[in-house]
Amino acid sequence: MLKIEHLTKVYPNGTQALTDVSFEVAEGEFLAVIGLSGSGKSTLLRCINRLVEPTSGKVIWDGVDVTATSGAELRKIRRRIGMVFQQFNLVKRSPVITNVLSGRLGYVNSFLSLFNYFTPQDRALALANLDQVDLREKAHVRADSLSGGQQQRVGIARALMQDPKIILADEPVASLDPVLAHSILKYLEQLNKERGITVLCSLHFLDLVHRYATRAIALKDGRLVFEGLPKQIDDAQFKAIYGQEAERVSII
Repeated sequence: MLKIEHLTKVYPNGTQALTDVSFEVAEGEFLAVIGLSGSGKSTLLRCINRLVEPTSGKVIWDGVDVTATSGAELRKIRRRIGMVFQQFNLVKRSPVITNVLSGRLGYVNSFLSLFNYFTPQDRALALANLDQVDLREKAHVRADSLSGGQQQRVGIARALMQDPKIILADEPVASLDPVLAHSILKYLEQLNKERGITVLCSLHFLDLVHRYATRAIALKDGRLVFEGLPKQIDDAQFKAIYGQEAERVSII
């Protein structure tokens, strides 16, 4: 169980990114986080694993207040929280398998990691996770030789190296075309259903939310304005989230 309690984030320049956001995520859910650009979606996801420090409020995961941890305890928590980024965040000149193995850094000796040392078991796991996203044959090619969709699949395989209980996907399909968007979300859906990994995924298009999410929340100007089932987002609710001039756009 993940609980977000009264989460607020004010950046040093005075930008109020989140204001008193509270909600819960049950284990095994696929939760979509929706809202306009700048509504606070990325900040929210990054506050959960403390890539961004909340100004106030709590993030409680499995009964532990993540916002109150530090040092080794925080590193241990982060091991089990995978992150998938919009822009992939790969080392483009490195081989695919090296990028995937970087997801294991939280489990290896920090000194050995400087020399890119990983055990045979880690390397076998990396190949297995590349199998999971149908990219094993690309293990030894440079990451920058892959298409955008393939690079995002490498990002998913990297997150799987953490043996995550939860994956935070920060607009993972925003830079992809509709066909690739569905491909990436199908992989996340598979991990959610087959491995029971909880997924929090920020998305723009409501048809993707309806297709993949079991539940949704919406942010507007950093405030929670909707929480419920995707099918409950009717035309009036859509306008409340995106503005009166907004029009539904389908990418299916």
